[in-house]
Amino acid sequence: MVSQDAERRAHAYARGRGLSGPLYSCGRLLGLVVLRLWFRVRIFGGERIPRSGPAIIAPNHKNFFDVFFVGTATRRRVRFMAKTELFNGPLGWLLLRWGAFPVRRGEADGEALETARTILADGGLVVVFPEGTRLERPDALGSPHHGAGRLAVQTGAPIIPTAITGTSHLWRGAVPKTKRVQLAFLPAIAPKPALDGDDSASELIDELVWPAVEEGYGSLRATPGLIAACLAAIAGSGLLAKRRRALRRKPQQLGTVKPGKTKSRWRKSRS
Repeated sequence: MVSQDAERRAHAYARGRGLSGPLYSCGRLLGLVVLRLWFRVRIFGGERIPRSGPAIIAPNHKNFFDVFFVGTATRRRVRFMAKTELFNGPLGWLLLRWGAFPVRRGEADGEALETARTILADGGLVVVFPEGTRLERPDALGSPHHGAGRLAVQTGAPIIPTAITGTSHLWRGAVPKTKRVQLAFLPAIAPKPALDGDDSASELIDELVWPAVEEGYGSLRATPGLIAACLAAIAGSGLLAKRRRALRRKPQQLGTVKPGKTKSRWRKSRS
């Protein structure tokens, strides 16, 4: 575990200096060359990310590298929450200078929310994964938490629902698989001003943001790659239509999933 003093120093750095510009630029260039070429990244709706001003990107979460795929989709510098455990050792030093800041999973972390509010108040772009943890099953999404909604209501920043596919089980040991990764940035949703006793945050996420993510996720899964499209053309259009109908089904929602439980549960079910 990271000590409280280390957490405070990390939040102070994130709220003050924020990140290392040269290091971030080098990391983004590496991501463009390696991630986007190797995984044949396809991006839809990238123009919906505002060129300036505060905004919250709210994607589903399948892999540690999801945030880096998001970062390669925009020239803006992306800030994001990462679990506290990652800030031990050299990796924590690197993540902090790439725009990350720590969050304690499984509890309401006021320090992390305050850091996110500070970044948004400065006109920054923050990535918040509503599921709160990675869920590797490609046919399922977790139930969202409402932290992103609270940030939006408190700061007035719009939320951009985002769907990511292709990042489940991205590695075969230490070698990355040759998969296609797709991202869809959906129309931004502006929060309503909060009223006394009004549960605007949960309404924003449960009724507007997450249904958009679910729909976008199903649409991306039903979008065939070039090889699949060629094979379907050879076998007949009926095969492609059947595959699209199967993949476009609404992803199963597993409910609120505890951090660290999804991977083992999925592997046990497969075995």
